[in-house]
Order: sequence, then structure tokens, then C-alpha cells
Amino acid sequence: MATEPEDVRPEAEEEEEGGPIKTFLEHLEDLRWVLIKVGASLLVGMVACLAGAPQIIEFLKWPLHTVGSKIELQFLDPIGGFMISMKIALYGGITLALPAILYFIAAFVMPALKRNEKTFFLRAFIIGGGLFLLGGMTCYFWVLGITLKATVQYNAWLGLPTSLWRAEDYFQFVTMFMLGMGLSFELPILILSLVKIGLVQHSWLTKGRPYFYLAVFATVSFITPDFVSTFFIMIPLVILMEICILISWIWERQKRAAEARLAADGSKQAG
Repeated sequence: MATEPEDVRPEAEEEEEGGPIKTFLEHLEDLRWVLIKVGASLLVGMVACLAGAPQIIEFLKWPLHTVGSKIELQFLDPIGGFMISMKIALYGGITLALPAILYFIAAFVMPALKRNEKTFFLRAFIIGGGLFLLGGMTCYFWVLGITLKATVQYNAWLGLPTSLWRAEDYFQFVTMFMLGMGLSFELPILILSLVKIGLVQHSWLTKGRPYFYLAVFATVSFITPDFVSTFFIMIPLVILMEICILISWIWERQKRAAEARLAADGSKQAG
């Protein structure tokens, strides 16, 4: 009877503190297999997108129907179609293989985390994937149509009505725009993770709000292809940032309330 708690306790401590300790070479072996699985997933995703390139091109052409004017897409280079297929295979393959890639990375990292860290990691993983999809869908169904219509109307205002676009430029614009907005929607996960582990405080977010927006604007400008898409991406990012500030304020209040309760309990026990 006395030996039962001793047998259970090491497993409980291992579960709380993390998985079994491995040697450096064992970690390298695990990392090697993770890289192999990630590369294989990416290759499968690229092959699938390359095989479905005609359907993906039709999917990417759909926002043109929201412009309101007839615009033709043509390849003006001999290898334009081949280059676009390669880019579609790369970007589409990354997007298609992203869940599997994140799963393999999580399987590599999770055993070393504590129980509460695993819970937060899983939540961040699920919410982050949902936000990436939300960003891509927002760009495809809403922002992209507004941006294309605005560019067409601006060209008409300049006296240069649009009737023909280079297919290479259009598909690169659309894919980079959607990918940039999807990645931009990951911003709340990054900020709230830093707040959760204590590296960023609520007061820093409120005081450094202008500098943060300037840094985000510079980053988004580097990711997106032009100023118009940068402007439309910044609108939801500002909203998400304000939500992050609100959540950090709630977390800070909860932390102070918990510390106050602990102090009150300590004073009662001392009394």
C-alpha cells in the first residue's frame, strides 16, 4: 500500500514538468524525421496543386467578376503559364500542407512542454489556424474585390480604362494579397502569447500603440504587393490590435484579482 503513491508520483511529476529527457543525438534524430515529414508534406501539396492548377486559376479569377467591367487576362511571355503554375504549386502547396506541417512541429515540441503550456499551445494552434483561414477568406470574398474595383476606377479616372491585364501580375497580386492577409491575422496570437508569458504588459501595448501601428504598417508594406492592398489589410489589423489590448486588460485585471485573493488568504492564515 505504501509503494503505490511512490509509483504514481514520478509519472505525475513527468506529466507536469514535461516528457522524458532525451540526449542531444536523440533530439537531432527526431528533428531529422520532422524535417523529412515536413518536406514530404510540402511536396505532396505542391504536386496536388500543380495537378489542379486549371481549377485553382479559375478560383483565383473569380474576384474579377466583382469588378463590373470586362477584363481579360493574357500571358505575354512564352513561359508565363509555366511560371504561374510553379508559383501556384508553391503557394498552394504551402497552404495545403500547412496543417500537416504544424502537426509535425507540434508533435516534436509538445512532449517537452508542461501540462498548462500544452493547453495554451493547443488553443493557440487551433485559434491561429482559424484566424489564418479567416484572413484568407476575408481577403478573397471582400477586400480583394474592393481593391480591384478601386484600381479599375482609378485607372478610368486617369483616362486609361482597363481592358487587359498581364496574367502573371494578376495571379501574383492575388496570391500574395491573400497570403499576406492570412499571415497578418496571426498577429493576435503572437501578441497574446507574449502577454500570457509575461514578456509584454498591457501598459506597453497602450503606450506603444502608435509605434506598433507604424511597425505593422512597414511589415505589411513589405508583404503586400502595393499600397492599396496594404491600406485594406491595415483596417482589420487595427481592429484585431484593439481586441488584443482589450483582452490583455481583462487578463491583467484577473491576475490582480488572483494576487489580491492570495494576499488576503495569506494574511488570514498569518492572523
